[in-house]
Amino acid sequence: MKGIALLEQAYALEGTLHHSGIRGKYRTLLEQGIELISKGLEATCDSSESARVRKLLVQAHAARAEDARYGVGALSRSAQRAPTLKDCEEGWQKVAMIVDHARESADQARRLANEVGDFHTEKLAERAERAADLAESTLAARNRAYTFFTTPGFSFGEGWYLAAASLFAELTIQVRSSTPQERQALQFLNAVGLAERLVPYRPRPASPKHLTDIIATTFERDPQAAQKKLRDAFLGQQPASAPIVEWLKGQMRTDIRPKVLLWTRISYHDPHRNTAFDELACLGQLIADMGITPVFFGDAIPKDLDLSGGIDLTLCWRNPLFQTLSMRRDQLQLFEVLRRRHHLVGQIGVTTAGMDGPALMGLPTAYLTDKPNVRLGKWVGNVPGYEEVVRDSDYLVRLRDHALRWQQAKLADVN
Repeated sequence: MKGIALLEQAYALEGTLHHSGIRGKYRTLLEQGIELISKGLEATCDSSESARVRKLLVQAHAARAEDARYGVGALSRSAQRAPTLKDCEEGWQKVAMIVDHARESADQARRLANEVGDFHTEKLAERAERAADLAESTLAARNRAYTFFTTPGFSFGEGWYLAAASLFAELTIQVRSSTPQERQALQFLNAVGLAERLVPYRPRPASPKHLTDIIATTFERDPQAAQKKLRDAFLGQQPASAPIVEWLKGQMRTDIRPKVLLWTRISYHDPHRNTAFDELACLGQLIADMGITPVFFGDAIPKDLDLSGGIDLTLCWRNPLFQTLSMRRDQLQLFEVLRRRHHLVGQIGVTTAGMDGPALMGLPTAYLTDKPNVRLGKWVGNVPGYEEVVRDSDYLVRLRDHALRWQQAKLADVN
């Protein structure tokens, strides 16, 4: 029988399933073998031959169910890490289909084993049912929540994305307990109206890659409404605290010129994206030559870096003012005070999530990158004032043009 030959070919591959392309071939052979043998079972009238065919089918369905369980595990991991929420949902729909295949084979194995009624086929049927149960448990255990990270640092990075995306799309949020800034994160999430979106922490959360896409889609529909919703939630109704206002007054001195934040990023994660300090010095000089005060912001800069008459606010997040229970909102209020009281007109820097909170709330932004950024590139043209600047032969000219527009817009607003 050809179906038996196909199954034998499949079983011969079981020791090499980890090799590239083998599992797909194995799966096809199982499917074809089961189909042909099932047709043969319908056609046979011989009782002994019928029992033999049933035993073969129980074994094949057990193998098929176990293969489906493996497929569910592999595909669920890739679906959970998919770059967009749409891709993630489509991946999990495929997982559900494979789970159905596992259960179908388990049910067939059980029916056939009951008809055969011997110990060996019973054990094979149990294997199939165990595999289907495991596949179903993987689907049931899907974690739809996104993790709000609570590691120390001025920028809480993906947290800005997550809070914004949850406000837009009602995403569920989880916070790992007993982490350094758990209380501050919970305070912020409650303050912005996301308390009802919080769920207990579980492993394998949804991928933060989805968040920028959700934000871009929402801004694309109605940029002004999206921005207003974030500003109302993130900043609240209360003005910035008097100590923050007074501290910034001392840092800004009596400088009344327009100002641009020049961000620095120094991290062990994706170090190729870190700030190049020769470029930073060049940007500082470029901005200063335009009559704009550069304000250096973010991670530490070398002590001997030429600030071009600028202001150094790097590492300001270490100030006790920005380490209280309300630190998340206080950090956002800092940018608002800079805009409203100290003539901040825009920000420039490498791709760092620290820039994105103020960018989402309306601060004109130009981020530097060596090549187009797939995730954040979706914000360009959707989030007002958000620009991508790829480093090419004339990128400094384009940065100067951006800063000039910001400067002119500020003057027009004042007049």
